[in-house]
Amino acid sequence: MHILESSENTAIGKIARGSSAKRAATVMNYGNIIAILVPFPLLIFWFGASMLVYAMNRHHPDPKVGHYTQQAAYRFYGVTGFFVVIATFFPGNGWTWHLVSWILAFLILVPWSIIDLRRIYRDQWIDIPLDDEGHPLSDAVVA
Repeated sequence: MHILESSENTAIGKIARGSSAKRAATVMNYGNIIAILVPFPLLIFWFGASMLVYAMNRHHPDPKVGHYTQQAAYRFYGVTGFFVVIATFFPGNGWTWHLVSWILAFLILVPWSIIDLRRIYRDQWIDIPLDDEGHPLSDAVVA
């Protein structure tokens, strides 16, 4: 995902655009919010798709993208993993327990994701020069 959007050829070589890096950093948080707001079936699909998003963005040329993606992933996988383990012990017709766990997951993930999105939008995103393989050039910044 980030390879197609974030690098473009310029007169000075390949550049990873800051605007694309900011967009890539928000994907995991937006996915978390949408998946928890519409838990069935999106939560199940997002669990798989989030692994793809994580794999693509964790090693983005801008290290901040990887950081924000990793933080959002820790929250999502931590909350969903916790509730999968706890749900194993719910009684047979325990819809009340499922509703309570969904509300708790909502109360944990949504505010934290919104805080992270605000941090992302307030952060300064700069263009980064890339070498021919798409790796950032050391000690080079494009204004």
